[in-house]
Amino acid sequence: MHRPDTIGARIRYWRMRRGGMTQAVLAGFAGVTQSYVSQVESGRKTIDRRSTLVALAAALQVTVADLLGQGTESGDPARETAAECVPVIWSALIEIEDGQRRPSTYTTERLTTEIARAEQLRTSCNFPAMARMLPSLLLEAAAVGGNVLVQVAYQASTCLRNLGYRHLALNAARLAVSVAKDTEDPAWIGASRFAYAQSLPIESASVAARAADRSLAELQTGAADERVRQMLGQLHLSAALTSAVSGRLDVSRDHLAAAAREAATLGDPADGAGFNGCGFGPTNVGLWEMSIAAEQGESGRVLELSRTVRPQVLAASIRQQSYWLDLGRALADGGRRDVEALAAFVQAERAAPIPFSINPLARDAVLTLAQRAQRRAIPDELRLLASRIGITLAA
Repeated sequence: MHRPDTIGARIRYWRMRRGGMTQAVLAGFAGVTQSYVSQVESGRKTIDRRSTLVALAAALQVTVADLLGQGTESGDPARETAAECVPVIWSALIEIEDGQRRPSTYTTERLTTEIARAEQLRTSCNFPAMARMLPSLLLEAAAVGGNVLVQVAYQASTCLRNLGYRHLALNAARLAVSVAKDTEDPAWIGASRFAYAQSLPIESASVAARAADRSLAELQTGAADERVRQMLGQLHLSAALTSAVSGRLDVSRDHLAAAAREAATLGDPADGAGFNGCGFGPTNVGLWEMSIAAEQGESGRVLELSRTVRPQVLAASIRQQSYWLDLGRALADGGRRDVEALAAFVQAERAAPIPFSINPLARDAVLTLAQRAQRRAIPDELRLLASRIGITLAA
């Protein structure tokens, strides 16, 4: 059977592998309509909600990663370059977790410079270049230990997660949590807990929400520290989204309100980054609120929020991409504003080209626009965008 290359095609692939399960049966198991399954499989509609992905994967007895093609897709140069480094990063994490510490070969100045460079790559979303740095940087940070190792482990977790290696991102986050506990620095404990919650698979949204709740309680004693307050805010945002995914909407609203209150007293970080580049403040709360509205299928609410959020005040390219991607998917909902949706997707790709090119939801959104445009003509701008992210559209 031909290797499926869209989420809809993968759903059909796994449905046929399950004894020829009909669309109606799959729809019944997943709690959606047969028409919805048909439109997703044919590429006329995208899946906008994480909870729907979880339900479809459970019905098909596969993982969400299987439906997204994470870990199995090839052909993207950026991801393939990074993939060459992943086994060595894994080996470094195993060595550190095993308690081994090599003698440091870096001067303190060089280590500081390399960590700052990795942080710049994280801010610009150049995760393949970051992956090439991580094997040696992890081992050098381990020789020093403390918050230096926590920060580099956090960087590794973020990099691996954005490249689609969630299992290894979780390993790196656990390492960060373990070392942060020993440092007793509540800000870095909060950062490592946030990395852990972010690294859990979508299927574990309820676990991630509970983990964030425990972390919030743990950090309250250090809330006088502005760095800790920023991480408390980020943990509230994480819990708000994961609670929405797991259907606990009242809890989600409470966490979002708590994050908004914290942000109102802190304001946006003057440098656009804040502690550990988290960018916590009113703007980031607005971005997460857009994502939560998208998760709840409230496209109108996403459009409403987009008019008040200005993502350019934040340094991290991934936050700007999040804005344009959520806006584009909301505009594409229903198929009546595809021209505006395309403009938003172009902005998302410009903000963070590498993450956009390997994001299965972004790629599916582009393919859905192309599928709908075929009845008329595929715009040149859409054809160029598809080409830049490695998709060849039929003439």
